[in-house]
Amino acid sequence: EDESEEEPKLKYERLSNGVTEILQKDAASCMTVHEKFLALGTHYGKVYLLDVQGNITQKFDVSPVKINQISLDESGEHMGVCSEDGKVQVFGLYSAEEFHETFDCPIKIVAVHPHFVRSHFKQFVTGGKKLLLYERGWMNRWKPSVLHEGEGNIRNVKWRGHLIAWANNMGVKILDMISKQRITNVPRDDISLRPDMYPCSLCWKDNLTLIIGWGNSVKICSVKERHASEMRDLPNRYVEIVFQFDTEFYISGLAPLCDQLVILSYVKEISEKTEVECCARPRLDIVQPLPESCEEISSDALTVRGFQENECRDYHLEYSEGESLFYIISPRDVVVAKERDQDDHIDWLLEKKKYEEALMAAEISQKTIKKHKILDIGLAYINHLVEKGEYDLAARKCQKILGKNTELWEFEVYKFKEIGQLKAISRYLPRRDPVLKPLIYEMVLHEFLESDYEGFATLIKEWPGDLYNNTIIVQAVVDHLKKDPQNRTLLRTLAELYTYDQRYGRALEIYLTLRHKDVFQLIHKHNLFSSIRDKIVLLMDFDSEKAVDMLLDNEDKISIDRVVEELENRPELQHVYLHKLFKRDHHKGQRYHEKQISLYAEYDRPNLLPFLRDSTHCPLEKALEICQQRNFVEETVYLLSRMGNSRSALKMIMEELHDVDKAIEFAKEQDDGELWEDLILYSIDKPPFITGLLNNIGTHVDPILLIHRIKEGMEIPNLRDSLVKILQDYNLQILLREGCKKILVADSLSLLKKMHRTQMKGVLVDEENICESCLSPILPSDASKSFSVVVFHCRHMFHRECLPVSNTVSSVQFCNICSAKHRGPGSTVLEMKK
Repeated sequence: EDESEEEPKLKYERLSNGVTEILQKDAASCMTVHEKFLALGTHYGKVYLLDVQGNITQKFDVSPVKINQISLDESGEHMGVCSEDGKVQVFGLYSAEEFHETFDCPIKIVAVHPHFVRSHFKQFVTGGKKLLLYERGWMNRWKPSVLHEGEGNIRNVKWRGHLIAWANNMGVKILDMISKQRITNVPRDDISLRPDMYPCSLCWKDNLTLIIGWGNSVKICSVKERHASEMRDLPNRYVEIVFQFDTEFYISGLAPLCDQLVILSYVKEISEKTEVECCARPRLDIVQPLPESCEEISSDALTVRGFQENECRDYHLEYSEGESLFYIISPRDVVVAKERDQDDHIDWLLEKKKYEEALMAAEISQKTIKKHKILDIGLAYINHLVEKGEYDLAARKCQKILGKNTELWEFEVYKFKEIGQLKAISRYLPRRDPVLKPLIYEMVLHEFLESDYEGFATLIKEWPGDLYNNTIIVQAVVDHLKKDPQNRTLLRTLAELYTYDQRYGRALEIYLTLRHKDVFQLIHKHNLFSSIRDKIVLLMDFDSEKAVDMLLDNEDKISIDRVVEELENRPELQHVYLHKLFKRDHHKGQRYHEKQISLYAEYDRPNLLPFLRDSTHCPLEKALEICQQRNFVEETVYLLSRMGNSRSALKMIMEELHDVDKAIEFAKEQDDGELWEDLILYSIDKPPFITGLLNNIGTHVDPILLIHRIKEGMEIPNLRDSLVKILQDYNLQILLREGCKKILVADSLSLLKKMHRTQMKGVLVDEENICESCLSPILPSDASKSFSVVVFHCRHMFHRECLPVSNTVSSVQFCNICSAKHRGPGSTVLEMKK
C-alpha cells in the first residue's frame, strides 16, 4: 500500500444510456454542453439532444456526412450546426425560426451570438476558407459580411460577449464586435505541426480572458482597455499574455477550473513490443498556471474506447461552467469527469484505510454527505483498530463514536470480551448518560478481580456505586480475601464497597486497621463519632494531629473528659491532646492543668514555661515542687518570682545560671531597690558581673553606688568602655530632660494663652439662667431696676447679695460651688452690674 499516493481531484464515469446505443452504430465528431442538456454530433450527420444522464431526448438528421461543429446560445433555445458537406443550419429548438445555407467548401465551424434569442442579436459566424458574419436585417433577410480571409481555413471559433476569437493556419485573432476592430493576433508557436491534425483549442475563462492551447503550448491572454492617451489610431482594447508555458504532450482541449486549468492531452509512446510509436491513453491534467511555467496538481490517464486508433483531432473537451463537469469526447466514447465531493473523498480515505481522517471529514461535512453515515465509518474504524491489535485506541474511540447508544456499547463490550480485552475498554465505559446494564459493569469488575487487584480497586474508586449490584461484588471480594486475608488492596476496596452500601461501621474498622488516610474523611462525612469513642487511641496512633483537631472540633459529640479517660494509659498522647486544647482555650481544660505540669515536664519541657505563664489555674506550689525535683532552673525562677520570693529567684539566677544579663533583666522587671542591692553585693567580687552591671544599671541605679564599692586594685574587663557608656547615658538623660523641659514650658505657655483667650470672652446671661444660691432667675423681671450679678468663669452665676462675704484679705472671689470641690482655673469672678 502506497501511503504517499495522492488523492485524485476528479472522478470519471462513462456517459451511457442513449450514448451507448449511438456510438455502437456511429461515431461522435463533436459535442456542445448546455446547463440543461447536451448536443452530440456524429460522423453520419446526426445531431442528438441528450439529458445529463445520456438519454436521447431529440434527434436531427442534418447531413449525410460528418457534423463539424454545434453551437448553442446561452438560453439553449437556438442551435447552429455545420457539416463537412458545406451545410450550415441555424434554427430554434422551440420555434419555427430557421436558416439554411450550403457552401461550396466544408464548413468547419459555426458560432451563434451568445444572446441570439434577443431580436437585435440575431448574428452568427461560420468558418471555412473565410470567416463570415451573418446578421438578420430588413425583412428578416440574412446579410453576410467577411470578417477575415486569406490565411487558410478557419479551424475554431469561440464567441463570448462582444468578443469573437478564431484560429486559422497562422494564429489566433480576436475581434471586438462593438468597434468592429481586430484587437490582436497571437501567432502559433510550432508551425511544423499540421493545423488540421493538431487543431487549436480555444476557451473563454470569462468575458476578458482567453485560453489558447495549440500543439504543446498554452497561453492565457487578458483583454484590457487602452488608456485614452495611448489610443491615437489604435483599437481601444489590447491583449496581454499573462501566462505562457509548454506541456509535455499535445493539447486536445482546455477548460478552466477556478484559477487552475484542465488540459486534455493526446499522448504518443513507444511500444515495448514493436518499438514503434503508437497512440497511448489520453491524459486529463489539472495544472496551476505560473507566469512562465505550470505546476501539475493531478494527472489521470483515461481508458477510452478505441484510444489506440485516435488522433489528436479526434478528442474534444467540453465543460459545464456552473457544475464543474468536464466531458471528454472521442469517436467511440464520452467520459464525464467531475470534481470529487466529500463522499468521494471519504470513499478514497476508506479505501486507503485512513479511517480517522474519513471520520473527521464526515463530521465536518455531515450536512452535505449523502452516501456515508458517521456511525458506519466509526464502527468500521473500531473494527480496523481491533484487527490491528490497537485495543486501547479502539476502546477510546468508542466513547466518541458510540455516544449514547447503549445497544452498540453493549455489543462492543461483548466483542472485547470475546477477544479477551475487557480491561482495555473498562476505562472508557459510560458512567452517566447513558448507563449500561449492571451485568456489563459486573463482568468487567470480575475480570479485574481475577487478574488485577489494583485495577479492580481503581474501578471501584472511579465508578459510582449504583452502576453494579454492590452485594454481588462485596461477596466476590470477601471470597478472594479468604485466600489472602492480609491483602491491603482488597481490604481497602472492601471498605469502599461497605461505604457505598452505607455499612460505615465495617468500613471504619477496615480503615483503622489499614491506618488509611480516608478514615477521618469517612468519620466526618457520615458522622461516625459514636463509633470511635473506644477507638481514640487507634486514631491518635495513626495521625495524632488530625485526630486531635477532629476531637476538639467535635467536643459536643465526644467530651474532653471522655478523651482524657481513653488516653489515660497513653500519657504522651494525653499530653498532645491537652496541649492543643490549652492552645485553643486556656480555661476549657482547667481541671487538668495540674496534671499537665507533669506531662509538660516529662514530654514537652520547652512549652512548660509558656504554659506556667499563661495558665491561671495551675497550683504554683505543685509546679514549684516538680520543677525543683527536676532541677528546672528557669521555670523555678519564674515560679519563685510569681509567688513573691524575688530574692530567692535572683539568687538562683546568680548561683545556678551565672547569667548576669538575666539577673539584670530580672531586677529591671521587678523594679525593686533591695533586689538591685542584693545584685550589687553578689557581683562586687566578680569582675565580669561588675562589667555587666556597669553597662546596664545606669538608667535604674546610680552607678556611683556601684563604683564606690569596687575594691581598689581590682581588675575589671572593659572598665573604660563601661565608664564611657555610663557618661554617654548620663549625657543622654540630661539632653532628654532638657528637651522635655522645653516641650513642657512651650506647651504650658500655649495652654495658658489659650485659657486667657477663653476667659476674656463674654458670657451670655439671659432669662433662663438662675442664681446658684437662691435658685431664682438671675435677671430681674423688671429690667428698669438696677441689679448686680456675679458670673464666674466656670459659668456659675450668683446675685451679688446672695454671695457670702469673703473672710480672706484678698479681693479675689471664687465660686462657692467649685471651691467646695477644688480650686482651679476658671473659678474666679466676672462681675456684671447695671
